[in-house]
This record gives sequence, C-alpha cells and structure tokens, in this order.
Amino acid sequence: QTVLQGIILLPLRLISITFILLLAWLSASIATFCQPGRGFLPLEGWRRRMVQTTLSRLTRTAYFMMGFQVKVKGKVASVPEAPIFVAAPHSSFFDGIVCALTGMPSIVSRAENLSTPVFGTILRSLQPVVVSRQDHDSRKNTVAEITRRALSRGQWPQVI
Repeated sequence: QTVLQGIILLPLRLISITFILLLAWLSASIATFCQPGRGFLPLEGWRRRMVQTTLSRLTRTAYFMMGFQVKVKGKVASVPEAPIFVAAPHSSFFDGIVCALTGMPSIVSRAENLSTPVFGTILRSLQPVVVSRQDHDSRKNTVAEITRRALSRGQWPQVI
C-alpha cells in the first residue's frame, strides 16, 4: 500500500510543485518588470507587497506539498527591531522555510545564481546582496551593502 501511495503521490507532488514554481516565477517577473533602480533601489508599494505576500505563500505551499508543516512559536521581529536576521546553520534547502516564514527577506547570494533560469528571476525579486567570487573586494563590499541596508530605517527588507 505504501508503494502504491508513492506511485500516486509522487507525480501529483511534482506537478503541484512545478505549477507553484511557475506561479512564483510569474509573480517575481511581474514584481520586477520595469523595476526602477534595477536592484539598487528597494522595491516599494505593490511590488514589495507582492514579493512578500505572494512568494511567501507560494513557498510555504510548496514546502507543504513536499510534506513539511512548520509551526511558528513566538513573533517574528519587525524590520526596525531587527534589520538583519540570522539563520543558522545555513547549510541546506531548508533555509527557504525560514525565508517564507519571515516574509521573504533579502538574502546574500552568489552573483552566478541570478543567471539561473526561473530561480534567478525569483531570487532577483528578493533583491539579494550579491557576492562576486571574482572580485577581491567582494567581502568588504558585501559587508558595506548589508550595513547600508540595515541602516536604511526600513526602506529595504530584512537581510537574512
């Protein structure tokens, strides 16, 4: 019976997750279409709300379809309270759960990830702090950008 459930559930889960991923890509594309500042200025208004609510819900739904149910105890700190949010040990794809539960904050990511099909568009909508491995000053620039965003008094989303 377990094998039969797997044979039925696996394709349904894959189809559902693919559909959710395409919806997330579409939402991210709409939110970043003709974006003023192209990553140098924070998303504002409907663009920011769209990324925070739509992508957060779609990500939570995708994890639910994979079989994960997460309950939050306590209250997530607001941007003014904690402009930088630390997630540890930061070593697996489960970091996405933390992102979804905290309202899709900005993340620190390799520059190469932005050119990945579908995922790159979604990542770009999160307005990541981009790290270039070819740039020798990358570490210093990353720290400076995180500091700039943390001191922006809520203009930028939290950085995880």
